[in-house]
Amino acid sequence: MGGRLAALASGARIFDLGHPLEPTMPVSPNHPGYRMALLRRHGDMVRPDGGSAANEMIVMGGHTGTHFDALCHVSHRGKLHGGIDAASVQSEGSRFTRLGVETVEPIVCRGVLLDVAAARGVEVLPPGEPITADDLAAASERAGVEVRAGDAVLVRSGWARYWGDPPRYIGHDSGVPGPEESAARWLASRGIRVTAHDSMAYEHLPPGSGHRLLPVHRILLVEAGIFIIENANLEELASAGVAECLFSVSPLPFVGGTGSPVRPVAVA
Repeated sequence: MGGRLAALASGARIFDLGHPLEPTMPVSPNHPGYRMALLRRHGDMVRPDGGSAANEMIVMGGHTGTHFDALCHVSHRGKLHGGIDAASVQSEGSRFTRLGVETVEPIVCRGVLLDVAAARGVEVLPPGEPITADDLAAASERAGVEVRAGDAVLVRSGWARYWGDPPRYIGHDSGVPGPEESAARWLASRGIRVTAHDSMAYEHLPPGSGHRLLPVHRILLVEAGIFIIENANLEELASAGVAECLFSVSPLPFVGGTGSPVRPVAVA
């Protein structure tokens, strides 16, 4: 522990991999948006000593902003990860009794950035462009890092640059670059723990396709039990030339929840 603290004190950088939460941010058409309102303002109540406090109410979906997908988020043919019958562990309008996001312990592990855009020699992948297993292998070779069991793998397309332009970022008509099935199987074969991507859905979305099919979610969440982080901001990490880091993320323990907003951190 002393060595790690010394490394931080000697100039290691901390990278925030999350986007700010605000009402104007991009939101998936499949999930609730974000609203925040002050319920009490300074001066609404003043204590005898002159002190005052403000507070707010926040309403949002668990898959809004930079967020974490729990294993109960996606099923295939009625089954969750481990063959659990989805219908038997969900209650109407309430929560899951198995694989909820509260069962995910805080994650601190080795992180690897696979900068697919840089490996292809572009700043941002084109709209609707698939990220393949060969792309991940090329990005790994370019960075000089090997993906190992238990890693967090951060897959960059450069799409986070469009976060401030919601229609372009969502890409309903143009499509969005992202991992396709071969990339998911490449990651699963290496036994990673969690993977993050810098777009709305951890999927390859061809032009006009929307979120009709989620094969990568099926492979990672249902088949392999690998957690997913979406809407990650990997730009600063990539600009700094970081290939390997200490990665940390802790989803909020919503009991029976399918996901949680998160603020992932990389230390390098």
